Amino acid sequence: MTALLAPRPPRTPVERLRWSLADGWTVARRDLIHWLRNPVVIAYQLLWPIMMVLMFGYVFGSAMVVAGGGDYREFLMPGMFAQTMMFGVATTITAVSTDAARGVTDRFRSMPMSPSAVVLGRGMADLANSVLELTILVGCGLLAGWSWHQGPVRALAAVGLLLLLRFALTWVGILVGLSVKPEAAAAAWAPLFPLTMVANTFVSPEQMPGWLGAIATWNPLSATVAACRELFGNPGMGGDSWAAQHPILLAVAWPVALVLVFLPLSVRRYRRLDH
Repeated sequence: MTALLAPRPPRTPVERLRWSLADGWTVARRDLIHWLRNPVVIAYQLLWPIMMVLMFGYVFGSAMVVAGGGDYREFLMPGMFAQTMMFGVATTITAVSTDAARGVTDRFRSMPMSPSAVVLGRGMADLANSVLELTILVGCGLLAGWSWHQGPVRALAAVGLLLLLRFALTWVGILVGLSVKPEAAAAAWAPLFPLTMVANTFVSPEQMPGWLGAIATWNPLSATVAACRELFGNPGMGGDSWAAQHPILLAVAWPVALVLVFLPLSVRRYRRLDH
């Protein structure tokens, strides 16, 4: 009788990379299918940013003044794009925490799969969800009167920076989701609101009190928003600080730093769930 042998573990770096990507994609497909089978969640995730655009663009926007002049809705939309990417962290935290509490994560860990596949798959699935959310939000912005004015290449570069921010924040969400219970994960929205408000999302830092404007200027979200405004050709660019003068550089540096810190911490936390 022939014994069934377990697959040989990959030995070379290339084999390990292929193993991680293949298993990660399998987990990502599972997460995407689970997401598609929850139409209420889909509707909420897609309608929320549209409601925010309508509320801030048409209700509050009539009383807002852009520093340096310009249409407020054109100033607003890059901030709304970035805010939506940051709010996606709450979805990541809730999904990861729920899987861990229900034993799904433990079942994955008992399988002969790449140790990083679960967190990598979660990152892939969240990025795919974010592409859909961003596409719908861009369409909503176009209907509201927003547009880009620097050509399609620079516009795509701005979209790339938005997705880079979302990818980086995914690892923050995974680490937090693996560390808290679902009850605590449900409150993840609470700290996100001040983080998105104390930024250049809705108003320029120059219009804030001095100390608050300094915090908003160096907020990682502000870097992405300012870079997108520059690449889209929307109003609201400028400022005297170093951060305001180099938004594209910071829009790359902040997410890269977050990935370098939180990706290995997420993988390490996943491997040590029993401890």
